[in-house]
Amino acid sequence: MARAARTALLAMIATLIAAWVLFPILLISLAAFSSRAQLYSWPRAIVPTPPTLDTILFFLRAQGVWQSTLNSLMVALFTTVLAVAIGAPAGYALSRFRFPGREGFRIGILATKMFPATVLAIPLAVAYIRWGLYDNLLGVAIVHTALALPFAIVITTSVFVGVPAELEEAAMTLGCTRLQAFLRVALPIALPGLAAAAIFTFVLSWNEVFAAAILTLHNRTLPALLINAVAFAGAPLDYRFAGGFFMIVPALVIIFIIRRYLMTLWGVTIR
Repeated sequence: MARAARTALLAMIATLIAAWVLFPILLISLAAFSSRAQLYSWPRAIVPTPPTLDTILFFLRAQGVWQSTLNSLMVALFTTVLAVAIGAPAGYALSRFRFPGREGFRIGILATKMFPATVLAIPLAVAYIRWGLYDNLLGVAIVHTALALPFAIVITTSVFVGVPAELEEAAMTLGCTRLQAFLRVALPIALPGLAAAAIFTFVLSWNEVFAAAILTLHNRTLPALLINAVAFAGAPLDYRFAGGFFMIVPALVIIFIIRRYLMTLWGVTIR
């Protein structure tokens, strides 16, 4: 009886959390497929009758949407490459070596997330203007990399912890150097986890709005374009709902694709 009660309680909690996450997504999706007349009508129907693509097409035809989408993709790809290229070696070192200051380094990685990024807004903008990186996609990617690195390092550390060190040691006893053992043994085993970490970084960069909004003017990413349209240009409801839906879909598709590898973030792969 106690086990059944615990199972029912866990199921109820999981259902409530899922509803808390999915309900806003559902409302945005339904609004994105409603016509402008339905969005401004009162009382407003929750389910559009009939569903229409007019709102989505209106958003896609708006000025700057496609260019900002391309900018977001480029920044997210740059961020993913940089974060994995820096975070994977750092995660491997933390999982394999013992060195002075190792625990302090771990704490320092997590401590960087304690400070709000807003306190860096003015100094960061001034520094970027001086360095010639303002309104530059590479500059935005560098900031996104700095924001994503703590997650990338923690995730890749967990991934490499799940790879037995004995396999690398066996490869080295057979004549491989440490680098060869890493490339031929550890890296292939860790690839699913590294891919999940890379996609997580991509989603983080895709959704980031603060740095992109303060560091760009003409070369805006999609979140920066949307926040500017909503906050300063007074965008209509159909534009807002369609933009929100357009931002959500890529992340949902990516999470659905990598769902079987999500457990690799903790060193386990499920099928």
